[in-house]
Amino acid sequence: MNLPRFLSPSPESAFPKPSVKFAICNETWQHTGWGHDLVCERIAAHGYDGVEIAPFTLKPNPEELTEAEAVEIGEITRKHGLQVVGLHWLLVQPPGLHLTTADKSVRDRTAEFGCHLARLCAAMGGTVMVWGSPKQRHLEDNVSWNETAARAAEVLRKISETAGPLGVTLAMEPLGRRETNFLTTAEETVRLLRLVDHPACRLHLDVKAMSDEILTIPDIIRATAADTVHFHANDPNLRGPGMGTVAYEPIVQALGETGYDKWISVEVFDYTPDPDTIADLSLAFLHEQFEDSGE
Repeated sequence: MNLPRFLSPSPESAFPKPSVKFAICNETWQHTGWGHDLVCERIAAHGYDGVEIAPFTLKPNPEELTEAEAVEIGEITRKHGLQVVGLHWLLVQPPGLHLTTADKSVRDRTAEFGCHLARLCAAMGGTVMVWGSPKQRHLEDNVSWNETAARAAEVLRKISETAGPLGVTLAMEPLGRRETNFLTTAEETVRLLRLVDHPACRLHLDVKAMSDEILTIPDIIRATAADTVHFHANDPNLRGPGMGTVAYEPIVQALGETGYDKWISVEVFDYTPDPDTIADLSLAFLHEQFEDSGE
C-alpha cells in the first residue's frame, strides 16, 4: 500500500505549529501502591496537563468497574487540574480476550468489553482508547492477513459504533515485531483502519514502536498525519523521551509540519530509577524540545 506523502511546504503555505499538551501514563506509579488521588497529585506537581489511565490499575478486573466509579475517577483527576486523556493497556485484564482469534465467542466478548471501556472512558471525561495489547491480537498460524484483519475489523467496528457517539476514539497502535506479528507498521495499521471504515477508529503512533520500522519516524508521522489521533513519547530502551538515543528534533519538526495539536503522552516500561524522576526528566526534555522548535 502506498501512503500519501506530504510535500515540503513553501514559506507561504507552511503548516501551523502545533499546540500540544503533555500527559503521562498512570501505571508509571503502579508499583508504589498509591491510589489514583495521590498519583494525580504527583502528576500535577510535575506540571503535566493530563493523565492516561490503564484500566487494570483501577480495579484488577475492569469488567467490574462501574460508570459511577469512572465518573468519580474523572472528578478526582480534574480536582488536581488534570484532564483524563483516555485509556490504554486495554486488554491486560481480564484474561481470555483476543481481537483476531477464530473463536467468535471470544471476539464477541472482546467487543463487549471494548464497549464497556468506551463507556468508562467517556464517564471519566476521556476521549481516546489506545489499542496496543500485542499478544491479544497475534496472528494465528496458517491464517491469512486478510482473514485476520476481517475478524479484527468486525470487533473494532462494533466498539467504534458505541465509542463514537460518546466522543471516544479508538487509537490503533502499531507495535514492534518482537511484540506481535499483526499491525507492526503504521502502513499496515492504516490498511486495517480502512477496513473498519469508522471515524471513531484511527491511528496512534509510539516512538518506541516506530523505531522498529524501516521508514524513519518523521516520514511515518508525515505519511499518516491525516489518520493520527494520539502520540506516545518514549525510547526503544523502554525509558522516557530523552533517556535514550532517539533524536527528537526531527520528530518535533514533523509534528509541527503536519499540524499535530493533540496529546503527547509519556509511556515508559522501565520504571527505574523511580516514577517521579522519570516524570520530571521526561517533561523537562519535552518542554525543551518543543520550546526550541519555536512552539
